[in-house]
Amino acid sequence: MDFTNAETLLKICKEQNISISQAMINREVKISGAGHIEVINKMIHAFHIMKDAVNQSLTGNIKSIGGLIGGEAAKINKRRLSGKSVCGEIISKAIGYAMGVLEVNASMGLIVAAPTAGSSGVIPGVFIAIQEEFGFSDEEMVDALFNAGAVGYLITRNATVAGAEGGCQAEVGAASAMAASAVTQLMGGSPEECLGAASNAITNILGLVCDPIAGLVEAPCQKRNAMGASNALISAEISLSGIASIIPFDEVVDTMYNVGRSLPRELRETALGGIAATPTACKMCSNIFGCDS
Repeated sequence: MDFTNAETLLKICKEQNISISQAMINREVKISGAGHIEVINKMIHAFHIMKDAVNQSLTGNIKSIGGLIGGEAAKINKRRLSGKSVCGEIISKAIGYAMGVLEVNASMGLIVAAPTAGSSGVIPGVFIAIQEEFGFSDEEMVDALFNAGAVGYLITRNATVAGAEGGCQAEVGAASAMAASAVTQLMGGSPEECLGAASNAITNILGLVCDPIAGLVEAPCQKRNAMGASNALISAEISLSGIASIIPFDEVVDTMYNVGRSLPRELRETALGGIAATPTACKMCSNIFGCDS
């Protein structure tokens, strides 16, 4: 059975006594016409790319095309290893790994746009951190990616994940919601708790603008991925503690879309407003492209 909103998804999970991941796998098999093993193998491939991107950011000497970022993940990792992290082990890992994937993306490396290149660090950052901390197998992580995929699908179908249409709340917000739901499932949460965590994640950063300096997916994108990763873990923890989301997921997604459409165009990936319009950012833009800002 297909689903087009969270209400229907939860109904399927309840009636068939299955997880969100299994409901998504069943949908993919039905819609794509591919076999179960093929669908799983494609997700395994995506997870390996995520892992490789994280590892590359920690071991490679990366510099972005625009020169705005590069080396931040290694610095976060070094501080974590010193035992001085104010965030604790798992959040420090998640934010460092998330920032690292943005470095790989901005240097033309291989990443998984989950759901977009601009938010590609959130899910890998959270997934690799939680796997390392709790010892989940690759099979469990791949299964959780289908949970994240279901949330991303619902947001894409009923709203948007494009910064140009909905601001950064649509890009990083969606990625954070996807990660929050997946983590909740990994930690034993119910489908209702998963979508509650996803609702929390979007609600927490509702209205976040998209204002990339010089129009590049580098800054402030990188640090917002770090925020999205930590927000996902926070949102999952809230839901797993038995604190329900007051507003249903479908209504939160509708609200995010409406808020995004209400943002001025200058705050939707045009680099004409927000941080991108500051004097310093304009000078950076001029230096990068060799023209008047």
